[in-house]
Amino acid sequence: EASVGRFCPFRAWNHYFPLEDYSPNSDNVETINVFDKFVKSYFETHDVNDVATKGCVVVDCKVLADHSSVKSKLPNLLENLREMPEKLINCLGLATHHYIIKQFQQLANKEDQTRTQMLETLADVPVIRARLYNFEPLTALKHLKAKTFGQFVSIRGTLVKVSHVKPLCTTMAFRCSTCQQLQAILLIDNKYSTPNKCVSPACRGRNFEPLRSHPLTEITDWQIVKLQETVCEEQRETGRMPRTVEIELSRDLADTASPGDVVTITGIVKVKKSEDGNHYSNKAKNKCMFLLYIEGNHVSNSRGNTLSDCRGNTADELLDFTPRDLAGIQEIRKQDDIFSLLVSSLCPTIFGQDMVKAGLLLCLFGGNQNTDDDRVPVRGNSHVLLVGDPGLGKSQLLQAVSRLVPRGVYICGNASSNSGLTVTLTRDTGTGDTGLEAGALVLADQGVCCIDEFDKMTNQHQVLLEAMEQQNISIAKAGIVCSMPARCSIIAAANPVGGHYNKAKTVSENLKMGGALLSRFDLVYILLDTPDEQRDKLLSDHVMAMHTGRKKKESLVKQLAAASSSRENISLVPKAEIILSGILHDKLSSYARKDDCDPVPHYLLWKYIAYARKTLKQVKLSPEACQVLKDFYLELRQKGYTADSTPITTRQLESLRRLTEARSKVEFRDIATASDAREVVEIMQHCLYEAFADEHDTIKFERSFHGTGVSKRGKIKKLIAALNKEASYKSSNLFTTGEIRVLAQKLGVEFVSEQIEVLNNQGFLIKTGSSTYKLQTM
Repeated sequence: EASVGRFCPFRAWNHYFPLEDYSPNSDNVETINVFDKFVKSYFETHDVNDVATKGCVVVDCKVLADHSSVKSKLPNLLENLREMPEKLINCLGLATHHYIIKQFQQLANKEDQTRTQMLETLADVPVIRARLYNFEPLTALKHLKAKTFGQFVSIRGTLVKVSHVKPLCTTMAFRCSTCQQLQAILLIDNKYSTPNKCVSPACRGRNFEPLRSHPLTEITDWQIVKLQETVCEEQRETGRMPRTVEIELSRDLADTASPGDVVTITGIVKVKKSEDGNHYSNKAKNKCMFLLYIEGNHVSNSRGNTLSDCRGNTADELLDFTPRDLAGIQEIRKQDDIFSLLVSSLCPTIFGQDMVKAGLLLCLFGGNQNTDDDRVPVRGNSHVLLVGDPGLGKSQLLQAVSRLVPRGVYICGNASSNSGLTVTLTRDTGTGDTGLEAGALVLADQGVCCIDEFDKMTNQHQVLLEAMEQQNISIAKAGIVCSMPARCSIIAAANPVGGHYNKAKTVSENLKMGGALLSRFDLVYILLDTPDEQRDKLLSDHVMAMHTGRKKKESLVKQLAAASSSRENISLVPKAEIILSGILHDKLSSYARKDDCDPVPHYLLWKYIAYARKTLKQVKLSPEACQVLKDFYLELRQKGYTADSTPITTRQLESLRRLTEARSKVEFRDIATASDAREVVEIMQHCLYEAFADEHDTIKFERSFHGTGVSKRGKIKKLIAALNKEASYKSSNLFTTGEIRVLAQKLGVEFVSEQIEVLNNQGFLIKTGSSTYKLQTM
C-alpha cells in the first residue's frame, strides 16, 4: 500500500479499486481525468463541505452525459454505465474525492497549517460515494432476470416491507497471532473473509484474530427493503401475484424510506446464496443456488426525504408526460363541457348513473392537500359509498375507478382482514426481527382504495374510522408504536341486508353499519332496481347491441337517455322539503344524447386526472361559491334541529368544500366559481333525497340517518313505556307478538313486525321463543 502510494496521485485509490493496482495507463485513470472536468463544474453550484460531510455526491445521469468533456470523450457513457456500473461509479467517486482533497490542501496552505494538521484534515475526508439518479429507461420488475446480473438498473414501485437498520462491517482489522502485525481486509459484497498471509515478510503466520473494536474496523448502516411493482403495472397482467424484489441500502441510503412510499431506486443487480434469504426453507429439496437482489445506489422518495431534490411530493409527481400526452390533455381542455365529457367517459359500458359517475369523478380529482399550519391537517380526499340492489354495476364502477389513478387499489371485503387493510407485523425467520408490511390502505396512500362487498367485512369496519378521517393508521403491536400515512379516498360498494334495499329502513339498518362510519362518507348513493317495462326493454336491447353493432348501440343510447331523463324528471320531484333543480342531471343526460359524443380513451383519461392532481395544488373558493355552500349548509342545519333528525355537522360543510375544489380542478381552474358550488350542491341533494326518502317516496328529515327507520320515533318510545307499564301491571316481562301488536295499535304505531325486529336489535326486546319476547327493563 505504501509503495503504491508513492507513485499514485490518488490518496484513496485502494478504497475504490481494492483489486487493481494503480497504473497511469489504465482505462480507469483516463475515465477519472474526464470526470475531473465535470466535478469542477459540479462544485460551481454545490458546496464542497456539504458533500464531504454527507460522504456522497448526487449526480443526475442526464446532466453527466450531456457535459461537454464527458460527451466528447465518453459518448457511450449511459450504455457503459448499464453494463459496467461499478467501474464508472467508483471513478466518479474517486474524482470527487481527489477534487475535495485538493480544495482542502489549498485552504490549508492559505491558513498556513503545519504538515501534521494538514494530514489530519485530509485523513478526515471520507470515501465519497457517487449517487446517480434519473437513469432511463425504467426497468420493469418482470425483466429482472438472469441476463440483468451485474447491470445498472432503475426501478420504480411501492415499498411494502422495511427492515430495521443494522450495523454492517465493510472493513475488518486482523492481528497476526505470531508477530502481532495488524492489517485491514476490505469485505467485498459484504462477504466475510480472513487474510491469506501475514503482511510481514519474515512472518509465516496463518492464524489471525479479528479486532471488532479496532479503529481500522469500519462499521456502517445497512438495511433491507422489499419493493413491489406499482398497481398500474400489476393490472396490465391480471391473474398473478405482484412481483417483488429485495434491495440492500447501506450507508447514507439507510432509513430514507418507510413502508407505503412510492420510490424510484437505481442500483446494481447482484446475486446471493439462497441460504442467505428467508424465502426458502433449508428443508426444501429443490432449492435454487442464487437469488437476485439489488444493491441500492440512490433512492428518490415521493415524500421528499431523500438525498437529492425529489421531483415531487406526491405519487403523481413521479409520472412523466410525453408530448403526445400533453397534446391530448390540451385537446380535452378545448372542449366546451369538459365535466360532462369526462362523466360519460367514466366506465362507458354502464349506461346511465350519471350522478353517481359525477360523484366518483370528483372523488378522483380530490380537493386541496394542504395544512392550515404545522399542527392541523386538512383532509382533501373524499369518500363515496354505493349502496343498492345487486346487478347494477357497482363492482364494475369500482374496478374502472381503481384503474384511473396512479395508485389505485381494488380489494374485496369478504377476503380482507384487519392486517390486510392496515399494516401487517412480520417476523424475520433468520434474525427474529419484527418488521412492518404495508396493507391496502397504506399502499393506496395519495390514491384511491376501492372496497367491494363492503357489507361483508363487519369486523373490519372499526379499523377504517381513523384512516377515513385522520388519514393515518396508528399501530401499537408487539412493542411497536408508530403511525403510518393512509391519505387515500375510499370508494366502497355494499349490498343491503336480504339482497334488496328496503326504503322503509334507513341506510344504517339496511347495511347494519354504525353511524360513526357512515358519517365519514361524503356521498352516499342509493341505487335501486325498480321494474319498468319500457326501460327494461331498452336496457336489454342496449346490452345485446353492445356485442352486435356500434350504430344500433348509438341509437339505443339516445332512446335510453330520453327514457331515463323523462322518468327521473318525474321521480325526482319530491313531496317535501328538498327541491332538486335537475340542471346538472339534465346537462349530463343531454350530453350523452349527442351524435358526436365520443368518450375519452382510458389511457388519456388516466393521464388527464394525474396531470390535474399534479399541477393544481391549491384551489381557492370564490366569495360567491362560499355563499352558495353556506346557504345550503344552513338550510340543512335548520331542517336538523328536531331531536329525532340526523345531525348535520361541519363534516357536511367540509365535504361540500372538497367536492367544489375538485369540480374546479376538472377544468384546470384555480378559483372555484358559484356554478361549481351549485353543481356540487345538486349532487349532494341527489344523495340526500335518496337517503331520506321513505317507502312512499316522501322526504322526511325526522328519519334518522343512523338510527331506526321509523318516521315517528316518539311513538316507539311511547310503545316501550307502555310495555314497561303493562309488565309492572301483570308482574311479567314476557309478551307475545299479538300483545305487542294490540298495544301498538292503541298508540298508532305502524309496521309493528319491523319495529319489533328493530327493538330486538337494539336490545329492548329479547326473543325467547317463536312469538315470545322478553322486555329488558331499564
